This record gives sequence, structure tokens and C-alpha cells, in this order.
Amino acid sequence: MRICLLIIALLAINNVKAQEVNQDSVVKVQDTIKWLQENKAGLDINEVTFVNWSAGGSNSISALFNLHSSLRYKRDNLIWKSVARTRYGVNKQENQKLRKTEDELELSSTIGYRKDTLTNWYYSGKFNFKTQFSNGYNYPDRANPISRFMAPGYMFLGVGIEYGKNIEKLAFYFSPLTYKGTYVLDQTLADAGSFGVEPAIYDELGNRIKKGENVRTEMGVLVTNNYETELFDNIHLRNQLSLYTDYFNSFGNVDVDWELVFDFKVNDYVKATLGSHLKYDDDIKTLVETDVEDEFEEKGAKVQWKQALGVGVIMAF
Repeated sequence: MRICLLIIALLAINNVKAQEVNQDSVVKVQDTIKWLQENKAGLDINEVTFVNWSAGGSNSISALFNLHSSLRYKRDNLIWKSVARTRYGVNKQENQKLRKTEDELELSSTIGYRKDTLTNWYYSGKFNFKTQFSNGYNYPDRANPISRFMAPGYMFLGVGIEYGKNIEKLAFYFSPLTYKGTYVLDQTLADAGSFGVEPAIYDELGNRIKKGENVRTEMGVLVTNNYETELFDNIHLRNQLSLYTDYFNSFGNVDVDWELVFDFKVNDYVKATLGSHLKYDDDIKTLVETDVEDEFEEKGAKVQWKQALGVGVIMAF
């Protein structure tokens, strides 16, 4: 009888120890999960067809592909988030060739560190890079590209402070020292002084005596705001605002990049998107036609605005 009781006691002790080990293992596994990855791919399609329509109209179809990938690391007082985003859209109308409507490649990374868990202020560093995939044209002219891959390309790199109580959803960033590089690696566009780079210099006979610059360097102040929230059930809002001014060239003239997107979720795979994108860059001048044929006059910068509405499918992985 004593032997049986001893065996039962030993089994009970081993069982308790095993549970403690398992609990410790679970805690350790949970503690080591510091990375969070999110990937979303979507395709929006819009189509219009007319058959014997008395009021007339042109058949058209457009498609927009977008891919959003983010990787976040968070541990104690350190947070690091990197995002890659691509968008490419085309449109085909009856009796017209295929035209590009969207073209964007963006990479960004932000790292922040706070002194303790009681504060919502982070010492932060931010990197952002933007360019496009293919040639852009001033349609219907397809012979002379007005933009290409890395023409332009924009890079921001700076340090500052960032505030965010729930920093994954709402963040304000201020940097008193941010480098902005504008890259125009197509020499034809660089010679024309596109996107604010120094243009080529020509002699009286039209011979080029100095190439246009391929890089424009600026140093200034950057302020950004990122905000995401669920307004209502199945309605998601995303707001991104960037304000930049250069210390040495027209300080106070602010470059604006503001994107506002509403996602209307139908189910796990179908959604509608309403987006607005407003930009103003003091370095990008506009060309206005003159009275002389094929001659243009350079005017000041103008506000650029784009609005899009689409319905499509989305997949998370």
C-alpha cells in the first residue's frame, strides 16, 4: 500500500513539473514572437460596354493591381516597421491604344526608440523611396516620355521625433533634418531640367556644352502624419500626409503629398476603394503652350490631384 501511495505521489509531482515546463515553454515561445508580417494583393476592374446605345459612348475597361507588404518588429521600447507598396493600372478604350493610369513603387522604413513604456515619444529615423516602373507619356504623344523608371526617383532620409500612443494606428513625425534626393537618371529628361534638376547648357548653335544634372539634393524639415481607423463596420480609413520644405531653396514653400483612402469591405475577398491623392511640388514646373506652334513656356508649380473609385478582389497572405 505504501509503495502504491509513493508511486502515485511521484506521478503527481512529475505531472506538476511537466505542466510548469510546458507553461514556461509557452511563455518563452510567445515572448520570442516579435515579428509581425502582413501581405495584401488586390485587383480592381472597371468596365463599360455600349450596344446600340442611342446616346453614344465608348467601350472601355481598366484594371489596377496593387500589392502591400509590411513587416513590423516590436520589443520593449524598440519598434521598427518596413513597408513595400506597388500600384500599376492600365486603361483600354475603344479605338485607342492601351494607356497607363497608375504607376507607383514605394519603399519605406521607420525605426523608433523610447526611454520607457510610460512615454509615447520616440526618437525616430525614417527612410522613404519612391519611383515608377514604366514610361509615362502626355497622351496621345507616345514618342516622347515625360517620366521613366528612376526619372524621377525620390529619397527621404532623416532623424527626428515621433509621437504615437497607438503608434501602429496613429503617428506624428517631425524631423528638423531630412535629406531629400531627386534622381533623374534619364539624360534627355535631365537635360530638359525635369523635376527640378539643373538643365543642360547649350551654346548659340544649340550644341550641348554641359549635361543636365541627374541629382538634386535638398536638406530641410519633414513632417508626416499616418492615421488608420475603422470608421464603421467594414469601412476602413487610411490617411497619409507628408509636408517638406528645403532650408536653402525657397524655405517656406512646402511640398505636399496627401493620400486619403476609404476601403469598403463587402466580404473577405471583395472590396470597394475610394481614393484621393493630392500633391504639390515646388520644383515641378508646368509647361503652357505659346502662340508659336510646338513651343511651350515654363510656368510655376501647380496642385496635382487624382481621384479613383474601384471595385475588386483582395487576398491576404
